[in-house]
This record gives sequence, structure tokens and C-alpha cells, in this order.
Amino acid sequence: MILHVDMDAFYASVEQRDRPELRGRPVIVGGTPEGRGVVAAASYEARQFGIHSAMPAITARRLCPQAVCLPVRMRHYAAISAQIREIFQRYTPTIEPLSLDEAFLDVAGTEKLFGSACDVARQIQATIREELNLAASVGVAPNKFVAKIASDLRKPQGFVYVPPDGVAAFLEPLGIERLWGVGKVSQQVLHKLGVRTIGQLRQMDVSILRDHFGKQGDHLWDLAHGRDERRVVPDHLAKSISHETTFAQDVGDLAVLRACLLDLTEQVARRLRRQKLSGRTIQLKIRFANFRTITRAHSLPAPTNVTQTLWETAAELLAANLSAATPPVRLLGMGVSGFDNRGPQQGSLFADEDTERHSRLDVVRDAIREKFGESALGRGARLTDQEKSSGGPSE
Repeated sequence: MILHVDMDAFYASVEQRDRPELRGRPVIVGGTPEGRGVVAAASYEARQFGIHSAMPAITARRLCPQAVCLPVRMRHYAAISAQIREIFQRYTPTIEPLSLDEAFLDVAGTEKLFGSACDVARQIQATIREELNLAASVGVAPNKFVAKIASDLRKPQGFVYVPPDGVAAFLEPLGIERLWGVGKVSQQVLHKLGVRTIGQLRQMDVSILRDHFGKQGDHLWDLAHGRDERRVVPDHLAKSISHETTFAQDVGDLAVLRACLLDLTEQVARRLRRQKLSGRTIQLKIRFANFRTITRAHSLPAPTNVTQTLWETAAELLAANLSAATPPVRLLGMGVSGFDNRGPQQGSLFADEDTERHSRLDVVRDAIREKFGESALGRGARLTDQEKSSGGPSE
């Protein structure tokens, strides 16, 4: 059985925890009172007004003028994420982080120590609440796909268990938008075919799906039948490390996309350094509103885990593949592969001094934060005002 643990409104919940006077009030993290930037997170009280992540801050303020707007404290959230990961490690070493606030856990073989998968999930959920005063939702299921859907069904503080023989019954009544890869355009196509639930899609002939979605049709067919053979892969065993985000509404603003890409790059860089990994190939994934997905990559002369180097390459890939003519973006992802773990290598006689400086900053910063906490040290970054106000770390 696999667990998917997903923190509830993570950034906003942390702010409400740290400032009790904000509990029960609509809280927006990201952007500024002047309306610059985008929403990085919204409390459940704010979501009732239609506010969601990646929404322009000025729109969020118009929807809910009484909302409390707070700046992003990425280093603080990362420190709390490390505490959550430490709780996971008490129960299993097989952890695959997806972002700062969610992860897959494989608890096979832990029954004699901690009980069933449901017992472990309940214990993790309770420990996060007791030690960190934060809420997490958990899905327990035979595979990643079903576990992730389960964790999202009864938020906040949700708990959903799907037994192996109950996958079909669990999926059938759910809307097709629950399937990974089904966006607005795909929904429209399926609706025209008379398909609105996963159960109805299961009854279709796979050839019809292939006619309308190509190879993606087989993928949808497998998911509708609850099939997902992917294993939980810890960072140190992965062939690549990546993060991606699916926007609640399609995003066409390049500045917003740059800000989100910066956040993704920061998270990937942290995971690389934590596992002592360096990668040569930087990958960018973009899924447009029309469901067309592109993947672009660039290989560097030497492997790296330097945040600045990764960010500059990822930003160039983004700029090269977006223009005013391209449709809005539904999903954005960034990853690093091509790991080289041969240990210390001879440096170039003419090494880039700026890159070396950023590398030293990363090493010193990580060491000091490990000992004194995430907020102990920061560095100035040459970011645009949009990036600073939209959730990109200012380090």
C-alpha cells in the first residue's frame, strides 16, 4: 500500500499557525497589497471567495478586499517541510517528495513495527498535528494515482482508504477531471462523447480514446481502470529529480510563469544538494491549455546543483518556448537528470568565478541553515519585482 500525504493549504496554514489572530480569516500568501505578483497560496477561508494559487494578486484583492495579504517566507516553509519529512522517516525510508508540502510513502514491510498502512497513515497524520500544529490529508491505496486522488477528496484533515479490491468502485463515480492529464479541453472532448465520470470512460472502447487523444488515450484508459505501476522512488535512487505544478486556471502571463518556475527550481536544487547529487541536463515541461505538452532540455558542460545555474538555464528554456502567440499554460515542470556521482572532480583552470561564488554560497547557506534554521542566513538575488512579489525565494 502507498500513502500520499498532502499538507492542507500549507503556506497559508503555517501563517495562521504562527499568528493565531489570523485563524478563521481569509489569508493570501504572495503578491503585495499594491496588487503586484501572484497568489502563492490561499487559506480555505480565502478559497470560498474563488481565490486560488497563481491568480494575480490584484484579482484576489478584488474578490476579497478583507483578506490578509502576507509575503512568501519560502525558507521558513522549507524548514517546516524538513520537519515533516523527519516525521515520515520515523516510519519508512521509502519517501518520494513531490514538493515542499506533499510526498508519496511506501510502507511495505513496516507492519510488524507500526501496524497496517492505515495505522501508519493515522499515526503520521496525528503526529503532524500534535508536533507541528498543522493539518495533513492522507490517501491510502494500492498505487500512486489512486492514493493521490484519495488524499484530495476530503480536505482539510481528510483520510481516505481504498482497498485493493475497491479501486473500481472508488473511481467510477468520480468526474473525469480527476484523471491526470485531463484539462478543460480534454473535458470538452469527453463531454461531447457523453463521458463525464471515470466509470463511463471505463466503458468506452480504447480505440475511441486513441482516435481523439493519440497515445494519451491509452494512458487515460489505464488510469480509468486504476492501473499505475510506478514505484515510490526516493531521491537518491531516482534517475531524475523534478517538480511540477498544475494551475487552477490557465496562466498566460510570462512573469507569473517565471515566478513559478523559480520556485520549482529552488525546490529541485534543495533536493539535489540534500542527496549530494549533481545533474547535467535541465528539463522544462510545459502543458498548454489546448493539452499540447512539450518537453525541452539543455545539457550543461558539467553537472551542477547550483541554484543560480539551474535557474538561468531553466529561465532560458522557458523564454525560448513561450511567446505572445502560444496558448496559456496549464502545467509547468522543471527537472534535472544526468547525474554524475563520481565524487570530486578536477576543476577547470578557467572556472566561472560567478558560478563558483554561487556554489560556495549554496554550501555555506545549507550548512548554516542545517545548524541554526532556515531563516539564519539569506543572500540577495537579482530578481525582478514581479518575481520577488510572487513567491520566488529571495536568497
